[in-house]
Amino acid sequence: MTATGIGSWPGTDVAEALAVVRGELPDLPYLPELPSRGPGADMIGRAAARLVSMPIDLQPGGWRLVDRPGRDQARADAFWREDLDRMAYAFDGYTGPLKVQLAGPWTLASTVWLPRGERAVVDRGATRDLVESMAQTVRELVADVVRLVPGATAVVQLDEPALPAVLEGRVPTASGFGRLRAVAPAEAQQGLTTVLTAAHEAGARTAVHCCAPDVPIALLRDAGAQALALDVTLLGPSGWESVAASVEAGTRLWAGLVPTLGEVPAASELAGRLARWWHDVGLPVVDLADVVVTPTCGLAGASPPGARAALVRSRETARELAERAQG
Repeated sequence: MTATGIGSWPGTDVAEALAVVRGELPDLPYLPELPSRGPGADMIGRAAARLVSMPIDLQPGGWRLVDRPGRDQARADAFWREDLDRMAYAFDGYTGPLKVQLAGPWTLASTVWLPRGERAVVDRGATRDLVESMAQTVRELVADVVRLVPGATAVVQLDEPALPAVLEGRVPTASGFGRLRAVAPAEAQQGLTTVLTAAHEAGARTAVHCCAPDVPIALLRDAGAQALALDVTLLGPSGWESVAASVEAGTRLWAGLVPTLGEVPAASELAGRLARWWHDVGLPVVDLADVVVTPTCGLAGASPPGARAALVRSRETARELAERAQG
């Protein structure tokens, strides 16, 4: 019986967020991201700020790679120091898995700008540099986690919401009138494999999160992700067939089931939905016990009580699935 969160959290108090996460998610807690604190706490700025030897600054159009760090980099670095310090305090004496999240290489490459004014993904050399930098970033982040929480086993979640657009050539140009080149699936898979391998070599477990309806499940599995975090409420029959193939290949499903906003169904209803989808693709009922339950996406848009309630319902739904797995 395991539940976790995706990453983002409402508010600006990381200590309070950590207290809720540790209390409600005893089996797979995580370091929450609080984008309401401002630039540098957002998903892109947060990951880009950790890139090794690739400083950034913030422009009207978004985060940009630059020659030397400035105030924007310093602010993002300060958020990381605060978060890791608070994490060390909140998880003093903790033993078990502890998750951290970073935007993945293709979401970064399609969002961060080059100095000359186009997205990094247009330049294969810049993209290779970004992938290699991110691999080193992951190694260093895993080292930080296990140094600050010696009993923890790091779990690295790569967030790739932009990957489907990258693969399909739907990322807009700087002018907004055109679209950037589509990245070949083999190239995208290799970039992800490089970063995931770095995490594995550093001793971490890995997951890739993508909550798009057209998530490339087979590509993520073949890239080496040990778990796939998906909004399963968006999957159609072909998506569920890909999930089944991945589960049968040994990849764990992190099932995004709990709505982040609005009315939340009872845990028994949510577990029943997943169990029906599971049955429809011929997966063994006993394997439901290996599913990790999450909210459908991040919780930054929820109220603090609503965010806590989503974690509670995720944990309750995981318990229901475990009971169904036992027959």
